[in-house]
Amino acid sequence: MRRYRKAKIVATVGPSSASPEMLRRLFVAGVDVFRMNFSHGAQADHAAVYHSIRALEVECKRPIAILQDLQGPKIRIGAIDGGQRAIAAGDAVAFVLGGPAQADDIPLPHKEIFDSIAPGQEILIDDGRVRARVEAIEDRRFTARVVTGGMLSSRKGVNLPGVMLGLSPLTEKDRADLAFGLELGVDWVALSFVQSAADMIEARALVGDRAALMAKIERPSALTNIEDIVQLSDGIMVARGDLGVEIPAEDVPARQKEIIRQCRLASKPVIVATQMLDSMVNAPAPTRAEASDVATAIYDGADAVMLSAESASGKYPVEAVAMMDKIIGKTEAHEFYRSIVTAIEPDLEFTPPHVVAESAASIADRLGATVVAAFTSSGVTAARIARQRPAAPVVALTPHESVARRLCLLWGAHSVLSADIQSYEEMVQRATQATLDEGFAAANRHIVIVGGIPFGEAGSTNNIRVVQIAA
Repeated sequence: MRRYRKAKIVATVGPSSASPEMLRRLFVAGVDVFRMNFSHGAQADHAAVYHSIRALEVECKRPIAILQDLQGPKIRIGAIDGGQRAIAAGDAVAFVLGGPAQADDIPLPHKEIFDSIAPGQEILIDDGRVRARVEAIEDRRFTARVVTGGMLSSRKGVNLPGVMLGLSPLTEKDRADLAFGLELGVDWVALSFVQSAADMIEARALVGDRAALMAKIERPSALTNIEDIVQLSDGIMVARGDLGVEIPAEDVPARQKEIIRQCRLASKPVIVATQMLDSMVNAPAPTRAEASDVATAIYDGADAVMLSAESASGKYPVEAVAMMDKIIGKTEAHEFYRSIVTAIEPDLEFTPPHVVAESAASIADRLGATVVAAFTSSGVTAARIARQRPAAPVVALTPHESVARRLCLLWGAHSVLSADIQSYEEMVQRATQATLDEGFAAANRHIVIVGGIPFGEAGSTNNIRVVQIAA
């Protein structure tokens, strides 16, 4: 099952899409990676979805990636007396650690906030619908002046722009969910509310090499430490929901471009997420602005774009995937796409593997080759070629099923399971046959083959071969 676009589609699984039949329809419509959101649902529900996807993988004979998205330390206010209350601009409100000392107090059961908060700090509730500014701080209590009023309900989320909280990104629930997901065999693990490189080191100690590790960028502190976070991650998600609350909305588009560029320079896949086709939760077609938003991410060079509620709980999950597939296809086929996406030239490390990967992409473009076939043990060779954004797709031949699945997230990559090669002749024969079998090669056309000698040794990419397919 070949995709004719380069950018990938990630779809969140939920009540609207968890059945085996719906998962199959979504995959056929264009999904490359299924996201299991552990902020919702029981472990047993996620296990059922996981096994359905693996059965679908066998049926369709194509690798499918599964992304486990951990909930993280989501900060919420506690239970409000009566369930909700209205507050108005100019009101003075009190936040207390633990239960309310007075009837009008707002419980905030997070000691880390009281350790980090300072006068003048803005506190945002319910995605910024309610805003207040801190005025006075006591031991287990602080008061704030309401800037933007509204209805305050129990358990609504809290954001503190610019505050570095002393929170681990892995709660007790996350650790239990992570152990469960790794036991299942998820391919990617997304870490929520990452703030620093130390967060990635903590998570890596638990994940090891059992899954690829993704950092979700949704806090200003992560933007400050973005270079270190990218280097310590296997991939990045631009989670624009919380990020758009914590930084001004007008700053998000530029930050999105910066993060995508940073990831491309590091040969790390990057997902753009949140509200991409949000109106399709309830409507069979997107707004023109949403279509433009998806296209912009593709022009920016994102490896993947993601559906959240659209596929998890929306009324039109299949239509949302099909629409995203159409938008990506039309964007990549536009006459300006190549010039825009190749305008940012990655900084090249002058080592044999990097130079060979760059040269292979360049040769393929200049010859008009139909495909670049890359033998890759870890997936790194395919990623280095993909970061050059060649016009030809990248067929990644790997002996490891886990690598084949992880590469489903990489721009332009088509994974193929292939045993280790033992000779130069076998490298050419195996690549030629695989590209023909997968529908990428054609008679009298050229393919570019990339591999490493000694064969089967990770990190040895040092060889390019150009082959013309016989008539």
